[in-house]
Amino acid sequence: MSEIVFAIPGDLSLPTGGYAYDRRLLREWREMGVAARHLPLPGGFPNPSEAELSETGRALLAQSRDSVLLIDGLAYGAFPEGVAAGLAGRVVALVHHPLGLETGLTPAQATEFARRETAALRHASAVVVTSETTKRLLVADFSVPAGRIVVAEPGVDPAERAVGTDGQSVELLAVGSLVPRKGYDVLIAALHGLADKPWRLTIVGADDRAPETTTALKAQVAAGGLSGRITFAGALDQAGLDAAYAKADLFVMPSLFEGYGMVLTEALARGLPILCTTGGAAAETAPDEAALKVPPGDVAALRAGLARLLDDGRERLRRADAAWQAAETLPRWRGTATIVAEVCAKVVP
Repeated sequence: MSEIVFAIPGDLSLPTGGYAYDRRLLREWREMGVAARHLPLPGGFPNPSEAELSETGRALLAQSRDSVLLIDGLAYGAFPEGVAAGLAGRVVALVHHPLGLETGLTPAQATEFARRETAALRHASAVVVTSETTKRLLVADFSVPAGRIVVAEPGVDPAERAVGTDGQSVELLAVGSLVPRKGYDVLIAALHGLADKPWRLTIVGADDRAPETTTALKAQVAAGGLSGRITFAGALDQAGLDAAYAKADLFVMPSLFEGYGMVLTEALARGLPILCTTGGAAAETAPDEAALKVPPGDVAALRAGLARLLDDGRERLRRADAAWQAAETLPRWRGTATIVAEVCAKVVP
């Protein structure tokens, strides 16, 4: 293997968990001296045009035959089988979460994504996933042999413990782009029934990925009379995000499905108590001692969990201590990058 060619569609600078994972691999490899480079692919994935597919095929086939193609699943899972087959023997697929499990797809769209991703994965020499949950999904539903799958959980950087607020009002924090899968409509509906309790919510995340969802969420907040208590902060730089974590008292993740849930480990790293759903890998990413967990999409259960933690400062502190203790055992990015590099090194075109 001469180098790792990391093919990633779209704008790598976007503030999503998947792109953050990809950026960090590239950064760690530079520091480690691993021969790797970023190959940009068109931004239309996972719904590329024919022109974008042709451009992608040309770009990948132009790479040196002794390089390994590490292809982000946002693109690879959407490849027609003919494209995937033409690259067989030199591909490692990186699957953050299966494309067909994105919220908001029609049944026909979900079925087609699953069919296409299953076919493409047959031709990958190895598959890297970010959680044991995703590995189980690929084995059970996508016919990928367990022996071809390697788990490389996202790393996390050490951080200062959150200091929280003065206790007069509980500062809630949620982090993630405003897209349907994140379940913010469920969170807002749950909080609407708790208007008599002292809380404020800040939602940090890009608001331009699903404009109709952003518009609907803001309308929901206004209709519920919560405009003065819920802030949409948009995408923040690292300093702004660090500040948001530092002043939080409780981290909330209402997501319907997560391939891993990087924001959960970011919250653990800051010693924050967590209220999250059991959607996808989230059920396993946060330890039970640190996180109160409820079923995804269940407004009543989320409201009950919020009420419990808003009312019981001692439980919040107990879970915060458990989170801070768990932070010591979290994976680091250098280990993640090493795992993925070793997988690629075993694929010899």
